[in-house]
Amino acid sequence: MMKKTSSSTISFQSGDQELDRGFAWAKEQALFYAHNGGDPVGLWYEGALPGREAFCMRDIAHQSLGAAVLGLQEHTRNMMRRFAANISESKDYCTYWEITGDNVPAPVDYDSDEDFWYNLPANFDVIDACYRQYLWTGDRSYLDEAVFQNFYDLSVTKFVERWDKDGDGIPEYEPSYGRRGLASYNEAGQHPRIGADLIAIMIAGYEAYAGIAKVKGQQKLYAEYSAKSATLRQLFETSWWDEANGQFFAALGQDGKFVSAGGEGQFLPLYYGAVEDQAKREAALRETLAQGASNVEGMSYLPEAYYRNGKEREAFSSLKALLDPALERREYPEVSYAAVGAIISGLMGISADGLSGITTVSGLAEELDWAEVAHLPVLGGEITVKHNGNFHTEFSNLSGEAVRWRAKFRKDAALPEIVYHNGQAVPAGTEQDKLGRDYLVAEAVVAPGETHVLTVVHAAASEG
Repeated sequence: MMKKTSSSTISFQSGDQELDRGFAWAKEQALFYAHNGGDPVGLWYEGALPGREAFCMRDIAHQSLGAAVLGLQEHTRNMMRRFAANISESKDYCTYWEITGDNVPAPVDYDSDEDFWYNLPANFDVIDACYRQYLWTGDRSYLDEAVFQNFYDLSVTKFVERWDKDGDGIPEYEPSYGRRGLASYNEAGQHPRIGADLIAIMIAGYEAYAGIAKVKGQQKLYAEYSAKSATLRQLFETSWWDEANGQFFAALGQDGKFVSAGGEGQFLPLYYGAVEDQAKREAALRETLAQGASNVEGMSYLPEAYYRNGKEREAFSSLKALLDPALERREYPEVSYAAVGAIISGLMGISADGLSGITTVSGLAEELDWAEVAHLPVLGGEITVKHNGNFHTEFSNLSGEAVRWRAKFRKDAALPEIVYHNGQAVPAGTEQDKLGRDYLVAEAVVAPGETHVLTVVHAAASEG
């Protein structure tokens, strides 16, 4: 297969040289896996076992943010379009789990429409990833192209109906299905009837589908699938809670009994934001910290899972472990892409809204006093962001259109705080995140070529 060298101008520096070297390695490794023309499938990057020359639904959904950060947005769109285009009734509204650079289903996973490997969380995972790609890139093809909309619509309706045999709204796996229709991403041991990760990813998929509907002005659909997501979340937080052991059940076995032990059943609900109950979320985090993950695929989710749940120190530690040159199977494509994504979305706390809004919130742990990402592609332009600790952020708009920058800073309830914009005190709002943490929020419109600075100073310090 033809392979051309990929390049990216993004750079990362911090107060931790080991982390800097890790980012440089992850960038180079991830770009090595990008295929930039000449293959029948079009633009793509590897997201499967190295050497298989293929991309898998689960891997690409997870790798997609890191790919966007590295300028591979067109590659991701092409691969997502390939997944979307191949959904069919003959496959019970599945698509191809894994596609090769030759634009055919990977032979190791597919024999016919009646016999192929498939994990049921994947449809919802792809919906979630496509929505997140829209938010980061502003690419409306994820919203407007018929091939994508058809995939979303069929996945939340016909796909669920076809695989949900008992009518409770959740697809199930039965042993007679063989390798077709596995109800979890956990592929070890006996396949459960339902995996906790399936419910978590359905919650995220329904939320993403609702988000797409909201952007398109489809208020009825937005309300319907927001409600479906909320109903599943309530079910998971109640029926799937193991009170005796203080953790979530990982799966529902074929015998109808819940299984307590681990892995994806603990950390994927955290990664996908499925747990709102604070006490149960903290318990799941403790269990995840105790268990870890059994392979690099699972490890690649941990930094983002910790960042998304307010555990910056644990996230930083797991990120460093993921980037450690001694880590076995570090060359697995998901590792490098996930590490890049976690540094940008978690450590640097950068997110976008699909239009002109970019939000920053420092995720620096105590071990790291500053960090800067330069030439970061987002919303069709490039930016540079530098955090000094958790109370000083510099934002440069290098190219593209003017952006609305929202800087969030953790609020100290004990002391009055003043926000300075380019050295001048400005009014600031307050808000609370999903974890119940309070923030000061200040905004600035940053035109191309401009650098703005927002800083929080305790009133007592400023007066002194």
